[in-house]
Amino acid sequence: FGNLFIAAMTEVTGNVEKALKESSKVLAVKGNVLPASEEHVRLDAIMEDGTIVEGESHIPEAHKCIHRVRLFPEHVHPVQSALDALSKADVIILGPGSLYTSIMPNLLVDGIADVVRRSHAVKIYICNVMTQPGETDGYTASMHAKAIIDHAGKGVIDFMLVNSHPISDEMCTAYAAKGAYPVIVDEDEINALGIGFVKADIINEEDVIRHDPDKLCNAVMQLVLQVQSQLG
Repeated sequence: FGNLFIAAMTEVTGNVEKALKESSKVLAVKGNVLPASEEHVRLDAIMEDGTIVEGESHIPEAHKCIHRVRLFPEHVHPVQSALDALSKADVIILGPGSLYTSIMPNLLVDGIADVVRRSHAVKIYICNVMTQPGETDGYTASMHAKAIIDHAGKGVIDFMLVNSHPISDEMCTAYAAKGAYPVIVDEDEINALGIGFVKADIINEEDVIRHDPDKLCNAVMQLVLQVQSQLG
Protein backbone atom coordinates (compact mmCIF):
# COMPACT_ATOMS: atom_id res chain seq x y z
CA PHE A 1 0.00 0.00 0.00
CA GLY A 2 2.76 2.43 0.96
CA ASN A 3 4.57 2.41 -2.37
CA LEU A 4 1.33 2.69 -4.34
CA PHE A 5 0.16 5.58 -2.17
CA ILE A 6 3.43 7.47 -2.62
CA ALA A 7 3.40 6.77 -6.37
CA ALA A 8 -0.10 8.25 -6.60
CA MET A 9 0.92 11.29 -4.56
CA THR A 10 3.97 11.77 -6.78
CA GLU A 11 1.71 12.01 -9.82
CA VAL A 12 -0.43 14.59 -8.04
CA THR A 13 2.39 16.75 -6.63
CA GLY A 14 4.90 16.38 -9.47
CA ASN A 15 7.92 15.10 -7.47
CA VAL A 16 8.83 12.55 -4.84
CA GLU A 17 9.93 14.98 -2.12
CA LYS A 18 6.62 16.85 -2.19
CA ALA A 19 4.76 13.55 -2.37
CA LEU A 20 6.46 12.31 0.79
CA LYS A 21 5.67 15.55 2.62
CA GLU A 22 2.00 15.36 1.68
CA SER A 23 1.85 11.64 2.45
CA SER A 24 3.34 12.32 5.88
CA LYS A 25 0.60 14.87 6.58
CA VAL A 26 -2.17 12.52 5.47
CA LEU A 27 -0.79 9.60 7.49
CA ALA A 28 0.16 11.78 10.49
CA VAL A 29 3.77 10.62 10.33
CA LYS A 30 6.05 12.00 13.03
CA GLY A 31 9.30 13.52 11.79
CA ASN A 32 10.35 14.11 8.20
CA VAL A 33 10.48 11.54 5.41
CA LEU A 34 12.99 12.42 2.68
CA PRO A 35 13.91 10.63 -0.54
CA ALA A 36 17.54 9.88 -1.36
CA SER A 37 16.90 11.01 -4.93
CA GLU A 38 14.06 12.22 -7.13
CA GLU A 39 15.41 10.62 -10.29
CA HIS A 40 13.98 7.53 -11.95
CA VAL A 41 16.44 4.68 -11.45
CA ARG A 42 16.56 0.93 -11.87
CA LEU A 43 18.19 -1.45 -9.43
CA ASP A 44 20.25 -4.23 -11.01
CA ALA A 45 22.11 -7.13 -9.41
CA ILE A 46 25.31 -8.81 -10.51
CA MET A 47 25.16 -12.42 -9.39
CA GLU A 48 28.03 -14.58 -8.20
CA ASP A 49 27.90 -16.51 -11.49
CA GLY A 50 28.29 -13.28 -13.47
CA THR A 51 24.73 -12.96 -14.70
CA ILE A 52 22.98 -9.59 -14.43
CA VAL A 53 19.40 -9.30 -13.23
CA GLU A 54 17.64 -6.04 -14.08
CA GLY A 55 14.91 -4.62 -11.87
CA GLU A 56 14.29 -4.81 -8.12
CA SER A 57 11.39 -7.26 -8.26
CA HIS A 58 13.31 -9.67 -10.47
CA ILE A 59 16.34 -9.93 -8.17
CA PRO A 60 14.89 -12.30 -5.54
CA GLU A 61 13.08 -14.24 -8.27
CA ALA A 62 16.43 -15.25 -9.79
CA HIS A 63 17.26 -17.36 -6.69
CA LYS A 64 20.99 -16.83 -7.14
CA CYS A 65 23.70 -15.53 -4.83
CA ILE A 66 24.08 -11.77 -5.15
CA HIS A 67 27.58 -10.39 -5.64
CA ARG A 68 26.73 -6.69 -5.91
CA VAL A 69 23.82 -4.41 -6.70
CA ARG A 70 24.05 -1.21 -8.73
CA LEU A 71 21.88 1.64 -9.91
CA PHE A 72 21.10 2.37 -13.55
CA PRO A 73 22.00 4.99 -14.48
CA GLU A 74 25.12 4.65 -12.32
CA HIS A 75 25.28 8.29 -11.21
CA VAL A 76 22.13 9.58 -9.54
CA HIS A 77 21.79 13.06 -8.05
CA PRO A 78 20.83 13.12 -4.36
CA VAL A 79 18.19 15.34 -2.78
CA GLN A 80 19.98 18.16 -0.96
CA SER A 81 17.59 18.07 1.99
CA ALA A 82 18.51 14.42 2.57
CA LEU A 83 22.22 15.24 2.56
CA ASP A 84 21.61 18.13 4.97
CA ALA A 85 19.58 15.94 7.33
CA LEU A 86 22.31 13.27 7.37
CA SER A 87 25.06 15.81 7.99
CA LYS A 88 23.16 17.29 10.97
CA ALA A 89 22.06 13.97 12.47
CA ASP A 90 23.19 12.81 15.92
CA VAL A 91 22.23 9.23 15.09
CA ILE A 92 22.06 7.51 11.69
CA ILE A 93 20.18 4.21 11.56
CA LEU A 94 20.30 1.75 8.67
CA GLY A 95 17.44 -0.73 8.57
CA PRO A 96 15.64 -2.82 9.37
CA GLY A 97 14.69 -3.79 5.84
CA SER A 98 15.64 -5.84 2.79
CA LEU A 99 19.41 -5.69 2.55
CA TYR A 100 19.93 -5.42 -1.20
CA THR A 101 16.60 -4.02 -2.38
CA SER A 102 15.77 -1.54 0.39
CA ILE A 103 18.84 -0.41 2.34
CA MET A 104 21.53 -0.62 -0.31
CA PRO A 105 19.90 1.49 -3.08
CA ASN A 106 19.86 4.57 -0.84
CA LEU A 107 23.58 4.22 -0.09
CA LEU A 108 24.36 3.96 -3.81
CA VAL A 109 22.95 7.39 -4.62
CA ASP A 110 25.83 9.81 -5.25
CA GLY A 111 26.96 11.55 -2.07
CA ILE A 112 24.82 9.62 0.42
CA ALA A 113 27.47 7.14 1.58
CA ASP A 114 30.11 9.91 1.63
CA VAL A 115 28.04 12.01 4.02
CA VAL A 116 27.35 8.99 6.26
CA ARG A 117 31.05 8.06 6.39
CA ARG A 118 32.11 11.63 7.26
CA SER A 119 29.40 12.06 9.88
CA HIS A 120 30.27 12.10 13.58
CA ALA A 121 26.85 10.64 14.38
CA VAL A 122 26.42 7.27 16.05
CA LYS A 123 25.84 4.95 13.07
CA ILE A 124 23.77 1.86 13.81
CA TYR A 125 22.79 -1.00 11.51
CA ILE A 126 19.72 -2.94 12.67
CA CYS A 127 20.24 -6.44 11.35
CA ASN A 128 17.35 -8.47 9.99
CA VAL A 129 16.08 -11.26 12.23
CA MET A 130 15.37 -13.72 9.42
CA THR A 131 17.07 -14.39 6.10
CA GLN A 132 15.18 -13.31 2.98
CA PRO A 133 14.60 -15.94 0.29
CA GLY A 134 16.31 -15.10 -2.99
CA GLU A 135 18.22 -12.23 -1.41
CA THR A 136 20.12 -13.23 1.73
CA ASP A 137 19.90 -17.03 1.75
CA GLY A 138 22.41 -18.44 4.22
CA TYR A 139 23.54 -14.99 5.40
CA THR A 140 24.87 -14.55 8.92
CA ALA A 141 24.78 -11.22 10.74
CA SER A 142 28.35 -10.37 9.72
CA MET A 143 27.56 -11.12 6.06
CA HIS A 144 24.78 -8.51 6.18
CA ALA A 145 27.17 -5.89 7.58
CA LYS A 146 29.99 -6.85 5.21
CA ALA A 147 27.71 -6.44 2.19
CA ILE A 148 26.89 -2.88 3.29
CA ILE A 149 30.56 -2.06 3.89
CA ASP A 150 31.55 -3.55 0.52
CA HIS A 151 29.04 -1.31 -1.24
CA ALA A 152 29.30 1.89 0.82
CA GLY A 153 32.78 1.73 2.35
CA LYS A 154 34.17 1.48 5.86
CA GLY A 155 32.78 4.00 8.32
CA VAL A 156 29.08 3.64 7.47
CA ILE A 157 28.47 1.35 10.47
CA ASP A 158 29.73 1.86 14.02
CA PHE A 159 27.47 -0.65 15.74
CA MET A 160 25.23 -3.51 14.75
CA LEU A 161 22.06 -4.22 16.72
CA VAL A 162 21.02 -7.89 16.66
CA ASN A 163 18.14 -9.80 18.18
CA SER A 164 18.81 -11.90 21.28
CA HIS A 165 15.31 -13.29 21.81
CA PRO A 166 15.02 -17.02 20.96
CA ILE A 167 12.59 -17.76 18.14
CA SER A 168 10.13 -20.57 18.83
CA ASP A 169 10.44 -23.90 17.02
CA GLU A 170 6.90 -23.41 15.74
CA MET A 171 7.77 -20.09 14.13
CA CYS A 172 11.07 -21.42 12.74
CA THR A 173 9.20 -24.29 11.07
CA ALA A 174 6.63 -21.93 9.56
CA TYR A 175 9.33 -19.65 8.16
CA ALA A 176 11.49 -22.55 6.92
CA ALA A 177 8.57 -23.66 4.75
CA LYS A 178 8.98 -20.33 2.95
CA GLY A 179 12.77 -20.56 2.77
CA ALA A 180 13.57 -18.11 5.58
CA TYR A 181 15.74 -18.93 8.60
CA PRO A 182 16.98 -17.10 11.72
CA VAL A 183 20.06 -14.97 11.05
CA ILE A 184 22.98 -16.45 12.98
CA VAL A 185 24.93 -13.93 15.05
CA ASP A 186 28.59 -14.75 14.35
CA GLU A 187 30.26 -12.54 16.95
CA ASP A 188 33.91 -13.14 16.00
CA GLU A 189 33.26 -12.27 12.36
CA ILE A 190 31.38 -9.11 13.36
CA ASN A 191 34.30 -8.04 15.54
CA ALA A 192 36.69 -8.74 12.66
CA LEU A 193 34.84 -6.12 10.60
CA GLY A 194 35.82 -3.48 13.16
CA ILE A 195 32.28 -2.68 14.27
CA GLY A 196 30.65 -3.11 17.66
CA PHE A 197 27.51 -5.12 18.20
CA VAL A 198 24.76 -5.18 20.78
CA LYS A 199 22.35 -8.02 21.48
CA ALA A 200 18.86 -7.15 22.66
CA ASP A 201 15.33 -8.52 22.70
CA ILE A 202 13.93 -6.42 19.86
CA ILE A 203 11.28 -8.61 18.24
CA ASN A 204 7.56 -9.21 18.52
CA GLU A 205 6.73 -12.84 17.80
CA GLU A 206 3.04 -13.34 17.18
CA ASP A 207 1.70 -14.49 13.79
CA VAL A 208 4.87 -13.18 12.13
CA ILE A 209 8.34 -12.18 13.32
CA ARG A 210 8.80 -8.43 13.28
CA HIS A 211 10.91 -5.87 15.07
CA ASP A 212 8.94 -4.47 17.99
CA PRO A 213 8.90 -0.65 17.70
CA ASP A 214 9.05 0.02 21.46
CA LYS A 215 11.73 -2.58 22.17
CA LEU A 216 13.77 -1.39 19.20
CA CYS A 217 13.49 2.25 20.25
CA ASN A 218 14.61 1.43 23.78
CA ALA A 219 17.58 -0.63 22.55
CA VAL A 220 18.69 2.15 20.19
CA MET A 221 18.38 4.84 22.86
CA GLN A 222 20.29 2.78 25.42
CA LEU A 223 23.10 2.23 22.91
CA VAL A 224 23.26 5.91 21.95
CA LEU A 225 23.27 7.07 25.59
CA GLN A 226 26.00 4.57 26.41
CA VAL A 227 28.16 5.81 23.53
CA GLN A 228 27.58 9.45 24.41
CA SER A 229 28.45 8.85 28.07
CA GLN A 230 31.71 7.18 27.06
CA LEU A 231 32.59 10.14 24.86
CA GLY A 232 31.90 12.48 27.76
